[in-house]
Amino acid sequence: MSVKEQFIQYLDNLQDAICAGLEGADGTAKFIEDTWERPEGGGGKTRVIANSAIFEKAGVNTSVVHGALPAAMQQAFNVPESNFFACGLSLVIHPLNPYVPTVHANWRYFELYDKNGRRLDCWFGGGSDLTPNYIFEEDARHFHGTLKNAMEPFGSDLYPKYKKQCDEYFVNKHRGEEMRGIGGVFYDYLRPTDETDEQRLFSFQQSNGNAFLPAYLPIVEKRKDNTFSEKETEWQEIRRGRYVEFNLIHDRGTLFGLKTNGRTESILMSLPPRARWYYNYQPEAGTKEAEMMKYLKPHEWA
Repeated sequence: MSVKEQFIQYLDNLQDAICAGLEGADGTAKFIEDTWERPEGGGGKTRVIANSAIFEKAGVNTSVVHGALPAAMQQAFNVPESNFFACGLSLVIHPLNPYVPTVHANWRYFELYDKNGRRLDCWFGGGSDLTPNYIFEEDARHFHGTLKNAMEPFGSDLYPKYKKQCDEYFVNKHRGEEMRGIGGVFYDYLRPTDETDEQRLFSFQQSNGNAFLPAYLPIVEKRKDNTFSEKETEWQEIRRGRYVEFNLIHDRGTLFGLKTNGRTESILMSLPPRARWYYNYQPEAGTKEAEMMKYLKPHEWA
């Protein structure tokens, strides 16, 4: 079985496991599945929860797409006319309670072919990152520590390297280098050197994907019953506004999906159901909201 076939199979199983884990934590909600096809080749499975006990909006999507590489992506990859294959799982969870953090993750694999079908290039990418509205340092340490433990068997240098890349990627540069959240790990263009290395990178992807539920669900369980008021919800929606800004302005996955005629509904699933923008808003000094702002820059957690 080729690595792309192995990875497709793994993503299907991972989607089932994550959805079951989230449903179990929520206790009431069930994901609704929407299968779709891409006219140029391939398709996917979008699974969504909305307005449940814990999750105001959550999506766990898989896609397997292929076909001619659009001109805009040829230019981005600096390649001539080519064909491509891409598969991945992408998830975004927007909880109802402002004390439960938003979380995002994806794991993907890409192949590029010449016009005769010969594979020219391939790579893995992915990562997970946490976006709290209120900081709990023990939650941040748990999330980052779990991701670090998943990576360490493959090299002690990887977590620091990919944490740094995450800190540098999920940033609203138009907001004065303000990070979207407290980061996690992010990696891309991991190219295998041979078949053995290809299997090593596939195992690395599995380790990271399997770490998601242990990293996130304990935080959900710890914070889901925190009491909150309209004040906390208002702050949550202000922070969600910054999340929207990053996804629509800077996120490469969003841009790739839209430029390859991906399914718009699934791509924009990452956006929250409600968000706010106030002109020149600044949280009041000395508040929990102002404290959160201090953490939206690189910080050592694990």
